[in-house]
Amino acid sequence: MVATDSPAQDPQVSTLRTILTSESEPLARRFRALFSLKYLASLKPASEQTVPAIEAIAAAFVSPSALLKHELAYCLGQSRNDAAVAHLRHVLEDKEEDAMCRHEAAEALAALGNKDSLDLLKELRDDKQEPDVVRETCEIAVDRIEWEHGLGSKQEQLKQSDFASIDPAPPLPQSTQKPSIPELEKTLLDTSLPLFQRYRAMFALRDLSSPPDLPTAVPAVQSLARGFGDPSALFRHEIAFVFGQLSHPASIPSLVSTLSDTKEASMVRHEAAEALGSLGDEEGVEDVLRKFLDDPVQVVRESVIVALDMAEFEKSGQAEYAIVPNGGNPIEV
Repeated sequence: MVATDSPAQDPQVSTLRTILTSESEPLARRFRALFSLKYLASLKPASEQTVPAIEAIAAAFVSPSALLKHELAYCLGQSRNDAAVAHLRHVLEDKEEDAMCRHEAAEALAALGNKDSLDLLKELRDDKQEPDVVRETCEIAVDRIEWEHGLGSKQEQLKQSDFASIDPAPPLPQSTQKPSIPELEKTLLDTSLPLFQRYRAMFALRDLSSPPDLPTAVPAVQSLARGFGDPSALFRHEIAFVFGQLSHPASIPSLVSTLSDTKEASMVRHEAAEALGSLGDEEGVEDVLRKFLDDPVQVVRESVIVALDMAEFEKSGQAEYAIVPNGGNPIEV
């Protein structure tokens, strides 16, 4: 593990770090602390809390929970701060680490746009001994970094997204014609195409699904749901992640089916559970999630715990899914 500084003196960061790194804290509370730290780590311009927040997030990589560690990597990638690079490279290079965590570290390096990681990403992309999920993520990561630093990102006209996330791939560029959902679906499902291009179709369909009352929303969600039939677990997991972002009721049947499929890869089922958590105010969703609290797969069980906490938040009307340290005001995330 990359060495981290001693716990930050800033009381807010210290409180959040203590919660996040404590194995005795409930997992849902640790997730809330993480998302509070993510906000501080992502501040633009950076504040005095930014790097300590990144170090606090990285300090939790010693946890035995693959679910938590994969979320740590995601949050570090979203920080868009190079102070996260060394921590993410360490996770990615650790062959003993859970493949789901290594995948997320590779994706996070791409979100950071870190050109210095291209050699490592290409090496793992081309290593046939690596798990598919790691190789495929590195393939997309290389393409994303090269796109970001090439002409594509400067010349393409992209639809303004409703989502603030840094995605594994940008949506396909706008054309002068009305977006064709059947054409995007064809690209999405064409396994002969590079994953990066298919992901671009995925995020274009996502953006046609928001806001939920768009006339294109339900057809686009239905097209995305067909991606659950893809042979790549990585691809299927990203479909579930997108559904979590959208929180569209039309996605519920496919998410329930995916979570209920005990033969499905754990990283896909876990993402389906968390996506259902974002739909927790929809009738019957919490009842479905509770059925999997004793699932034999740890990452699924833990995801259901977090999802039920998210569902409670959705119903509560709280402004933000975050910890309120030291009795202060909620941290916006």
